[in-house]
Amino acid sequence: MATFAANPQEIATSFVAACAAELQAPKPGNVHVFADGHGMTTADFLASAEAAAPFIGAERSTVGARIAGAIEATWARVGQNTNLGIVLLCAPLAQAATTAQSADLRRETGRVLQGLDINDADAAFRAIAHARPAGLGDAPQHDVHAPAQTTLLEAMRAAADRDRIAWQYANGFADIFDLGLTTLGEARARSADTALGTLAVYAAFLAAFPDSHIARKHGAAAEAVRGEAARFEKSLKNAKGREVAFDLALDFDRALKQRGLNPGTSADLTVAVLFADYLGAILARPRKNG
Repeated sequence: MATFAANPQEIATSFVAACAAELQAPKPGNVHVFADGHGMTTADFLASAEAAAPFIGAERSTVGARIAGAIEATWARVGQNTNLGIVLLCAPLAQAATTAQSADLRRETGRVLQGLDINDADAAFRAIAHARPAGLGDAPQHDVHAPAQTTLLEAMRAAADRDRIAWQYANGFADIFDLGLTTLGEARARSADTALGTLAVYAAFLAAFPDSHIARKHGAAAEAVRGEAARFEKSLKNAKGREVAFDLALDFDRALKQRGLNPGTSADLTVAVLFADYLGAILARPRKNG
């Protein structure tokens, strides 16, 4: 009998690998190995990934417990909110992989989202309150500083119109499985350079919709950045080689950082795509049970 579920170590290792790979691309406005930013360094993100990984990959856990454990461990290690969005996105994917009944990660993720309960919401609310981000916790009907009154899925649906991470919960992680993984596949068809593939995914998200991290902090600037990103993405696709592509990205990077603009949600989504790609490959290799 074939079994599809990934083991905890595979998931934890994949999570760290996805976080590390995302840092290798010069993502405009965000933190990467070519330039720090916004008071954070690549070392902060790598330490955060290592701290969170055992909870993301934990055996016999829940989505809420993965989120709460990962954020508590991150704060104990780095003392700041480096990865709340990443953890919120990766916890359901990890839960899907650890409980998979098929090789279809998208279907398994949908099953996990439909099964979220009030305990998941309570745990996630504690993590969000701990991280103190702007945005998700501001929904008047779902105060993260109070005990949850509904499931995590319903709470995310209430925030989906202003937070693209919440939107993923409400829409079956459609951006991850459609735009993100499709873009990654197309980039791989053009080049084997993994950093270029990561950059293509990030650019696709940044060009597709206003980054909700920018929108929460800077309002209409998010739509302006989206327009700039659409032009950048077009130039990136026409770039001849890694050096030209990276030069374009670093020029855009400097311009965004000079204005204090950090497309953090686009970066979080990019990590989730890389994580989903790793998990999909794991699930595609069924092991014999017994």
